[in-house]
Amino acid sequence: MTSETGFRHFHAQLSTLKQRLLDMSQRAEELVETAVDALLTRDREKAESVIMGDRDVDLLEIEVEQLGIELLALQQPMARDLRFIISAIKISSDVERVGDHAVNIAQSAIRLAASSSTITPSPEIEDMARRARRMLSDALDAFIRADGALGRAVCQADDHVDALHNSVFRILLTHMMADARTITPALELLLVSRNLERVADLATNIGEDAVYLAEGKQIKHNLGEDERAALASNHHVP
Repeated sequence: MTSETGFRHFHAQLSTLKQRLLDMSQRAEELVETAVDALLTRDREKAESVIMGDRDVDLLEIEVEQLGIELLALQQPMARDLRFIISAIKISSDVERVGDHAVNIAQSAIRLAASSSTITPSPEIEDMARRARRMLSDALDAFIRADGALGRAVCQADDHVDALHNSVFRILLTHMMADARTITPALELLLVSRNLERVADLATNIGEDAVYLAEGKQIKHNLGEDERAALASNHHVP
């Protein structure tokens, strides 16, 4: 294989890796949307389709990991390509966990559909779901395009989802204090809210990886300038 042929083959594999990541993210977003819709409509069949559909995300994670390992082992990438491939493997794990959170929401939807409770999800849960899906989509877009500004915007958007989760908690707590019969369904809805908050957290992780890819800077854990400088001096990133 000539160097030119090898170069083309490497970039073809890299493009496949990017596409599989996008496919995986899109499928995970669809599962979250379907799970929340099943919750709102008390549709057991739709909820069960989410549980079955999570297998698609699992298989895509395996494919992304295999592609990434093959690229690292056979192509010995450098600089940004190396950072991209390592981050892609990590991100596939984050997206797989998004699928798991969608399954958790679907399972809550099934339990609520089987109950006689009249308590309904607050509008904040729908808002959380919409924002979390948008964050996930934007985070993957930021990573694929190495857009640091968009990655930072995703991280900032997480604060709004956290605030909505706190609002849901207060609303449900009021219900539980007023009527003990609402405790079980209210706890299910709180679990749904918590899972949506975790989806937003995972999107934030991906946004941070996008910033790292684009700028070579770690913004995880709100590190200060001195801490980042110390990390950079100890672990030089090409």
